[in-house]
Amino acid sequence: MNEIQPSGHVKQLRRTRNGRIVAGVCSGVGQYIGIDPNILRIVLAVASFFGGLGIGVYAVAWLLIPSEEKNASIVQDLIEKNKDNPTWLDVKAKTQEGWAKATKSHNGHQATAPVDPYTVHPYAQTKQPND
Repeated sequence: MNEIQPSGHVKQLRRTRNGRIVAGVCSGVGQYIGIDPNILRIVLAVASFFGGLGIGVYAVAWLLIPSEEKNASIVQDLIEKNKDNPTWLDVKAKTQEGWAKATKSHNGHQATAPVDPYTVHPYAQTKQPND
């Protein structure tokens, strides 16, 4: 995420080292949006009491937001390092195959328009050849 400042400087969302307590997520997000990181920490702590939501959000942000000394996040680094790995290529192919199946209609053709439910209903009236 980038934001252009009036001075022409590009503001980027990064995990910071300054004010870091665990991984720098709250300090980086707080600096990016302009609020006190302690407010974010309190919000995440409260959200943690509701099924661990705060911990999950923090963990995902830790994986997706790059550190200030790097250009890529942890996930981007993993993908880049393993992009030629046969296991990764197999997962990618299966994901694409599954997506293709999920976006096809019931008769095997690509779904382009909504289907009228009365024409595919099992009790829909159809003309018999002897009518």
